[in-house]
Amino acid sequence: MSASRTKISDKSILITGAAGFIGSHLLKALLEENKVAVLDNFSSGKREHLAPHLSNPSFRLIEADLLSPSVLDEALNSVDMVFHLAANPDVKLGAEDTRVHLEQNVMATYNLLEAMRKSGVKRIAFTSTSTVYGEATEVPTPEDYGPLLPISLYGASKLACEALISSYCHTFDMQSWIYRFANIVGERGTHGVLVDFIRKLRNNSAELEILGSGRQRKSYLEVSDCVQAMLHCVEHSGEQINVFNIGTEDCIDVTEIADIVCRQMGLDDVRYRYTGGFDGRGWKGDVKVMQLSIEKIKRLGWQPEGGSARAVEMAVKSLIKNI
Repeated sequence: MSASRTKISDKSILITGAAGFIGSHLLKALLEENKVAVLDNFSSGKREHLAPHLSNPSFRLIEADLLSPSVLDEALNSVDMVFHLAANPDVKLGAEDTRVHLEQNVMATYNLLEAMRKSGVKRIAFTSTSTVYGEATEVPTPEDYGPLLPISLYGASKLACEALISSYCHTFDMQSWIYRFANIVGERGTHGVLVDFIRKLRNNSAELEILGSGRQRKSYLEVSDCVQAMLHCVEHSGEQINVFNIGTEDCIDVTEIADIVCRQMGLDDVRYRYTGGFDGRGWKGDVKVMQLSIEKIKRLGWQPEGGSARAVEMAVKSLIKNI
């Protein structure tokens, strides 16, 4: 296959999981110049995220589940490219339900790839995760770090999806863009530490439970920056398999995040109570330090608008209004 860059305009695009957090922001961006079909089962996505687009003639909704492959032939009809975001994003859940990420992430991705093969759709962009790196000994962690040894079932499922996509690309002359995200935060976020802290403080403004030691340090990127990075990669990289870290050039610890949330909520003298967790982790499978190298995507001409603290502050402001 002669791989090529893709200009994302005047295309027919399918987004899986567009009713979710990142997917709804991506949908808005892509609808500016493209026809977009959305496939979502609304297991975690919200219908109100799609409501502004229902009257747009360039928008089409397919309410279906990727675990029912019979619906995919229709969904992929006349599609030029797929943005595959549908997944179960709850990292902690894998320790309680060991099948959920296998089915909703791995099997769903296999069904989509197989339907793409049969339909002749050649391009896919996939949202992976920093958790595929596991406890990386090189920080900031570059895309060629290895071996990849995830410590959560969620990270394992995303790594399995990456492997499936790579093998389909090589075997069936497809092209892919794989995004390994830092923690993406912002308007419409539904889970994660920011949502957790806001909800806890609304219930009890005097004390905040913080999972783990509070010293876990990770990178955070605002969702609008994330979407621009995703589109920039597709338009400026043209290998057969394109793997990019997407994040910021710094990190922030959980206690610093708690300070920002309290400040944005106008709360003083909140007592922090640390659970200690598992060896300082918030839960089994929680990576204690995560910062991605973004040198590769910077060479394409993209860089984040700011650092992790800015991303957290912007996200908290919008989440306070909507949670």
